[in-house]
Amino acid sequence: MIPFIDLTRQHAALRAELLAAAARVLDSSQFILGGEGKALESELAALCGVRHGIGVASGTDALRLTIAALDVGPGDEVITPALSFVASATTIVMAGATPVFVDVDPRTYALDVAAAARAITPRTRAIMPVHLYGHPAPMDRVVELARDRGLAVIEDAAQAVGGAWRDRPVGAWGDAACLSFYPTKNLGACGDAGMVVTARDDVAERLRRLRHHGDTGRYQHVELGYCSRLDEMQAALLRVKLKHLAAWTEARRRIAARYRAALAGSPLELPNEAPEARHVYHLFTVRHSQRDALAKTLADRGVGTAVYYPGTVPDQPVFGGGDGRWPEARRAVREVLSLPCFAELSDDEVETVAATVRDVCARL
Repeated sequence: MIPFIDLTRQHAALRAELLAAAARVLDSSQFILGGEGKALESELAALCGVRHGIGVASGTDALRLTIAALDVGPGDEVITPALSFVASATTIVMAGATPVFVDVDPRTYALDVAAAARAITPRTRAIMPVHLYGHPAPMDRVVELARDRGLAVIEDAAQAVGGAWRDRPVGAWGDAACLSFYPTKNLGACGDAGMVVTARDDVAERLRRLRHHGDTGRYQHVELGYCSRLDEMQAALLRVKLKHLAAWTEARRRIAARYRAALAGSPLELPNEAPEARHVYHLFTVRHSQRDALAKTLADRGVGTAVYYPGTVPDQPVFGGGDGRWPEARRAVREVLSLPCFAELSDDEVETVAATVRDVCARL
């Protein structure tokens, strides 16, 4: 069996480093808002080319607190793509605002900027592009549109840490960017964790207050806040992994290149990488008109796959279902299938996956 992802391989290689980091935290007896978290915030801010990192409890909380820090609330609208993880939209609703869904570019699955421009109304306060599967959204065009219309930009960079658009890092384009360190992410914690990165001093100050009960210092609570801190244990473990992120990203890109070569000429639609983009291949996502049959047969033959996502966000029951818009997003959710693409995957496994996929496609 070739798994879709296998974190045990990563952790086996890093076991001594991870255990030493965990021991360091235990010996310090400092578990919340300590030195490990501060160091990780600085390291990730530097990676993203901004001044501030603010550690929080999860990627979802990163979105939720950023929306609050930018004063988005009741009566406001936030434009976001119809194809994403549901938290891109639920966090907007939790703020009392309304998500306005737009279609995606079928080549990159990023927000369709022209559709976003058409969706702007007097109530629009922000645009939230999503760097889906690790491919950056066209941030120069997003930012130009937002600045022209006086809107904030919140990058949902949960799947794209280490990526770039026009040689500028993901995270450096918007008013703030939200990172997730869910264990299966390219930079994954051993539990839940997240971070906001921003170049704006005012946003950083507000986020630090919001994550800690609205506290400005020694029990001075000036606004309603949250309890959402990135704990020291996760920060220490993430610092170990961060040292390996560049190598892991290169490994993912090599795997993607091998898949492209081996699957060229097959019936699959392969991932597109825009010339301006540095894709970090959180997922290697192909398309096939008989996706479900392909996935089932691959599973029967020992190849793990996954579907991200089986439905659009507005079609989720929590949003009451869609109304026929977003044709590209809707077509994508019927056809997308992600193949194994993690840094520890061997060349032989990549070749086996590709050969099996080609054989199954030929028989469908």
